[in-house]
Amino acid sequence: MRTVRLKAGHVQPVWAGHPWVYAQAIDFIEGGATAGDEVTVVDPKQNVLGRGFYSPGSAIPVRLLVRDSTTPLDGAFFRKQLDRAIALRELLGLPSHETTGHRLIHAEGDGLPGLVVDRFDDILSVQFSTFGMKAREGLIFEALGERLAPKAIVDRTANGPAASEGFLPSRGVVRGEEVTALEFKERGLAFRVPLDVGQKTGFYFDQRPLRARVEHIARGKRVLDAYSFVGAFAMAAARGGATKVVAVDESAIALEVGAECARRNGLEAQIEFVKHDARKVLVEAKGSYDLVVVDPPRLAPTRGSRENALVAYSKLAEHACHAVAPGGVLVYCSCSAAVDLFSLARALATGARRANVTATVFERGFQGGDHPAPAAFPEGVYLKWVMARIEPR
Repeated sequence: MRTVRLKAGHVQPVWAGHPWVYAQAIDFIEGGATAGDEVTVVDPKQNVLGRGFYSPGSAIPVRLLVRDSTTPLDGAFFRKQLDRAIALRELLGLPSHETTGHRLIHAEGDGLPGLVVDRFDDILSVQFSTFGMKAREGLIFEALGERLAPKAIVDRTANGPAASEGFLPSRGVVRGEEVTALEFKERGLAFRVPLDVGQKTGFYFDQRPLRARVEHIARGKRVLDAYSFVGAFAMAAARGGATKVVAVDESAIALEVGAECARRNGLEAQIEFVKHDARKVLVEAKGSYDLVVVDPPRLAPTRGSRENALVAYSKLAEHACHAVAPGGVLVYCSCSAAVDLFSLARALATGARRANVTATVFERGFQGGDHPAPAAFPEGVYLKWVMARIEPR
């Protein structure tokens, strides 16, 4: 038996339900475990804490899938986990006639660390981030095909995680018909994102609840969607009755896709798509917008980068505050797991102080319910946002 024994003092988080076993927590590995092998994790007294797949050389050598020593990690297991994931989405009303795109499997949140699956109507987009999960892709594709009968399964595994885990990603269609774009609806808005444009699995489904809130408060407002990607916030604001909407991104291709999506929804006359550095646009705006949405790329990819990221978040908040008209609203987001909600609010506070304004937070939120996280896994709550009224001091 391949066994990973933890050091004394490192057991409690794993015992409580945290799915990660960090390298510094490991005392000893016996049984000659290699990449992708199934291993049993035990405490110093040999009590079983769970089982998962081994990733040598990783800062997280084991991500737990089960908490016992007997459940086979076979096809039946993957089908059961998929059924659990589907049941949770059905509880959330997903999919629906109005929303045909959502996250189907959210790694640790659905008991399948190393695997993400997004559903784009009848197309599934997958990402593998561990060797162990990649090695079992056949079982996973079989379960997805059996339960959902998708038109196609597209592998969009990123090169970075694949390289660090020691496997080659299989890019493109891996099951079913050839497809060139991901088509779906979100809250009645139609999207079409070409495969060579989409970020990560293809779209940011995690911000769906916030886009609904932005649409709700946008009526009569001048709106800036900074870091817009394909303009999902911009389209929500336009449909919500904004008088002016500007979507800013540095990717010309993303903006072209956004403009086409706007045309699909009859919103092209209400949205201006601008290729520019969002930070410069914020600086130059000087109070021109009543509602500013700032949803930047991840600034703190690791714990070690957290402090520098907080400085960057504070500076970005300062620029954003300058762009908001007196009495307007700033929606400020972070997708960095290392930056918690309190730290994001503090960065906004310091940025607002330097901008000589006050920021009063009246709403807070996280990723949508189709991106769940175990109660003992704070790292799983990676997306957070605050909505604040900006007023002169």
